[in-house]
Amino acid sequence: MSRECTFLVVGGGIAGVSCAESLAICASNASILLLTECSIVKSVTNLVPVARYLHKFDVREKNVSELGAGITTIVDQLEHINSSEHWARTKTGVVIKFRYVCLCTGGAPKLISSRQEQHADRIIGIRDTDSVLELQRRLASAKDVVILGNGGIASELAHELHDVNVHWVIKDGHISATFVDPGAAEFFQLANTETEGQVDAAATAIKRMRYGELLPRQEEKLQLQSKRGAALGPDWHRNYDLSGGDGGGSPKLPKVYYKSHITQIEQSPNGSTLQVTLKHDDDSEQPEQINCDFIVSATGVQPRHDFTTDVPLELAEDGGINVDEMMRTNLCDVYAAGDVCTAAWMPAQHWFQMRLWTQARQMGSMAGRSMAALHDGETVYQDFCFELFGHVTQLFGFPVVLLGRFNGQGLGRDYELLVRCTRNKEYIKFVLQNGRLRGAILIGDTDLAETCENLILNGTDLEPYGDDILNPDIDIEDYFD
Repeated sequence: MSRECTFLVVGGGIAGVSCAESLAICASNASILLLTECSIVKSVTNLVPVARYLHKFDVREKNVSELGAGITTIVDQLEHINSSEHWARTKTGVVIKFRYVCLCTGGAPKLISSRQEQHADRIIGIRDTDSVLELQRRLASAKDVVILGNGGIASELAHELHDVNVHWVIKDGHISATFVDPGAAEFFQLANTETEGQVDAAATAIKRMRYGELLPRQEEKLQLQSKRGAALGPDWHRNYDLSGGDGGGSPKLPKVYYKSHITQIEQSPNGSTLQVTLKHDDDSEQPEQINCDFIVSATGVQPRHDFTTDVPLELAEDGGINVDEMMRTNLCDVYAAGDVCTAAWMPAQHWFQMRLWTQARQMGSMAGRSMAALHDGETVYQDFCFELFGHVTQLFGFPVVLLGRFNGQGLGRDYELLVRCTRNKEYIKFVLQNGRLRGAILIGDTDLAETCENLILNGTDLEPYGDDILNPDIDIEDYFD
């Protein structure tokens, strides 16, 4: 079997679908083929501007048949790419001849199970829809769960799991260290301590999503092993009932094990649970043991490129495929976007790469525009979104906006911090360097996102204002806008 297309996009996640949709707009007369492992793909919806260049959005799961006109699909897995002859082969033997190809194969979870193979059936990673359905099934009869990791998914799980004892093992000295500083972490913990036991009626209204691809229970285990779906989008937990087997309906605060890592996993003497041994960074403390029903490994992702090529792809130190500012790889007419790639260009002053849904969308759209421009013989420039890092998310029930070098990334020790905190309401942190705003963390309904965006991009000298820049009696939004 063989197929032909002008543009081949590999991957049904946010990056892949964003790339295909951009191509459908910029090269509407060309043939676009999306190769995806699942018939359920991710699509960005409800795109709402938070600032001029910063957006929040929802991710909708839909069948490939619902994709826009001009995009055809094949549900299969990429096996090999021949860039010199411009063809690709799938696992089932379909040969696809293309003019341009964009690799959006995403990332695979870093699972602790790679070192604990004998207990792999009790260690799961949360990455796609299938893995969350597996989590739901296990929670139904669970009483104790260990969460390993300190990023976005781990933080969401620690907050959203109900009717179960959560043991949260993190390597850092504060929670959610991937996104926030110790001050913001304490803000979250104080707010959640005061709301312990309270159930938000809005949060308990679980939306049941329909998945046309769900298989009978006896086939699901094999299906989970053989197929990998696209990554979960923002607020994914709102679509699932994450209740344990204890009953009662009341949230329980997780027990956090700081600066700890798992050294050993064994079967408990009765065989019904796992016995997890923790080693704390403080050598004076004795190893600690936890009994749990299963472990959720949420320690990040690694770029996934489990296919072969005629010429080796140039990889970065983190395993990602190196791409330039036009999302081009070292292979002729081969592009990459999203979690699978690593930005190899000289980054702008206020931008750096993080493997997030926001950047997956931006990179996918940039790759689509770049390929379409080359096909039409036009010139295109890198999108302005790569001038300023920005991410909108939600942690522990609070809206969170991250801008620029929000934790002083790459600034060494040459910066100062200004913080304003109103308990249970807002947490605002400004990162200043030489009197200029270089980054910001905005937690709560601050309405400062656009103001901070302008201050960072314009390089406004804030030194004359001193600490009054965050004085609650001064409305800096009106002052600078």
